[in-house]
Amino acid sequence: MTSSISTCTAFEGHRRIASGSLSDVALAVKAVLARGEQAPVLIFDDITSQPIEFDLRGTSEEIVARLASQQRDGEPTAEPAAEPTAATEDGTPRSRGRPKLGVVAREVTLLPRHWDWLNGQSGGASVALRKLVEAARVAAEDKDRRRAAQEAVYRFMTALAGNLPDYEDATRALYANDQPRFAAIVAAWPDDVGAHALRLAESAFAASV
Repeated sequence: MTSSISTCTAFEGHRRIASGSLSDVALAVKAVLARGEQAPVLIFDDITSQPIEFDLRGTSEEIVARLASQQRDGEPTAEPAAEPTAATEDGTPRSRGRPKLGVVAREVTLLPRHWDWLNGQSGGASVALRKLVEAARVAAEDKDRRRAAQEAVYRFMTALAGNLPDYEDATRALYANDQPRFAAIVAAWPDDVGAHALRLAESAFAASV
């Protein structure tokens, strides 16, 4: 499914074919395949390195129109408003309970001492829990970004660099946050593969600073 992807990069073997919008890359891939090239063609999401497949049937105009339609279909729809259940004195619809703040009620199971502590906090248990979750979420953001970036680099290298020199060492350097070592290894790889790996790795190493 390509509807949530904005840009991608295509390779024919170790040579980069094109990088950019889905339609631009799809047409470039179609031209390469039309020449009867023998090297395998792989296309990667520029953020996650997930593989992408294009439906290249028909004319260039039909391919572009099909991709545009897929992207339109993938756009999020607006959330429905809260259903009114009563009316004010002037007849204006009024929703049930608290104002709609995006709060979702679910069961939480804690030990008695946890509830005692939460209930003693300013604002009560719900406010205290939201603050704790938000603090944990913020603290984990950098770690989550680094992990996602590392996975994107690893996914790309596994697909195109698995047989290249020192692939295992490059993987170890990636997960050890050893940027100089990683850069030195991929510099010896085919230019397009090394450049793309370095570009992807920028996010992984930046997130670890």
